[in-house]
Amino acid sequence: QVLLRESGGGLVQAGDSLRLSCAYSGRTFTSYVMAWFRQAPGKEREFVAGISQSGGITDYADSVKGQFTISRDNAKNTVYLQMNNLKPDDTAVYYCAADYRPLRVGIRGPSASDYDYWGQGTQVTVSS
Repeated sequence: QVLLRESGGGLVQAGDSLRLSCAYSGRTFTSYVMAWFRQAPGKEREFVAGISQSGGITDYADSVKGQFTISRDNAKNTVYLQMNNLKPDDTAVYYCAADYRPLRVGIRGPSASDYDYWGQGTQVTVSS
């Protein structure tokens, strides 16, 4: 059974930074492509960033390029999202997602339906 647990959210002011963590438990972590999504009130869940099994390939939504950085530590079974210069528009519940992909190295697309497993989410609120 795959379990994902996000942490690191909170209430911050515009311009602050946060680092989200997603702890993975289950089968071999390096068989999974990982991603972060977010969902603001009244909006659909949207792709934020993705990372390949080894961490060598990353992808970002245009809205966060240069502002957010996704990384993973395969020794710790953890994926991170470093968020800098946060803005009120970044307010959302942030979700970690995993897609089982043991044979094909790479990243997945931005569709939430591409991912098999989800965490419960962590709230990020950015005040102006």
